[in-house]
Order: sequence, then C-alpha cells, then structure tokens
Amino acid sequence: MKTNQVNIKNKRARFDYEIGDTFTAGMVLTGTEIKSIREGRASLADSYCLIENGEVWIKGMHIAEYFYGTYNNHATRRDRKLLLNRKEIAKLAKESADPGFTIVPIRVFISERGYAKLVLGVGRGKKQYDKRQSIKERDDKRMLDRMMKK
Repeated sequence: MKTNQVNIKNKRARFDYEIGDTFTAGMVLTGTEIKSIREGRASLADSYCLIENGEVWIKGMHIAEYFYGTYNNHATRRDRKLLLNRKEIAKLAKESADPGFTIVPIRVFISERGYAKLVLGVGRGKKQYDKRQSIKERDDKRMLDRMMKK
C-alpha cells in the first residue's frame, strides 16, 4: 500500500491559540469529499468545532468540489460530523465550557487505512503580546538555523 502525504494544516491555530489537549477524530464524508481531500484540496481556514446534542461538528471547513464529480458533487462548506467516542466528547465539552477556551481544528491527514482524520485541540486565545513573543521566538530560531548552515 502506498503512503499518502496529505497533510492539510490550520496555520493560524498555533499562532492564535495556546493548544492544550489534542484529539484525533474521524470525519463523516461523502465520496467526492474524500477524493478532494486525497488531492489535497481542502482548507481549515475560518473553521471551528462545536458540540451539539452530544455530537461534535466542524463548521466552515472548505473542501473543494471534485473535478470529476457530476451532479453528485458536494457542497464546499457544509457542516461535517466528527467521530469521537463518548468519553472524548465529554472531556472536550468539559474543557471547552470554561470561559476563553474553544475547540480548534489543527490538521487533516489520511490514516494508514485510508480514512480522513482531523486533529483538533482545546485552545485558549492568545493576547497580542503573546503573539509578538511567538513571532520573536520564530525569528530567533530562523536566524540560528541560518547561522548553523553557514
């Protein structure tokens, strides 16, 4: 079986939030959605997760229409159900109920068995000064890497 290198990241997640616990969830997808994800044509920008009636949903995730899909093609930004067990959902609900915490989608990948998986975490929003500190640390690391290569 060939290894698939699909790794779609939410670049703003680690910049805007301090991520605590992370969970890996399956997604309920249609046929054209999984084909688009395998081509790497998805985006987690402006997406978020929430819990409704004991189920976890991702909203705002963009999966481009499949080129060869006919009238069976999917809606690009529909709500998608996430598959977690009851204990994980309860833990997510408890942690995200605290003020200032939210459930943030971090990345989408294809597992060894061929299923699309979503890594999500419980995050607390960073303040502006925290973001400046993150930028400074990233720039310092980049400078050190440049010095080591010379």
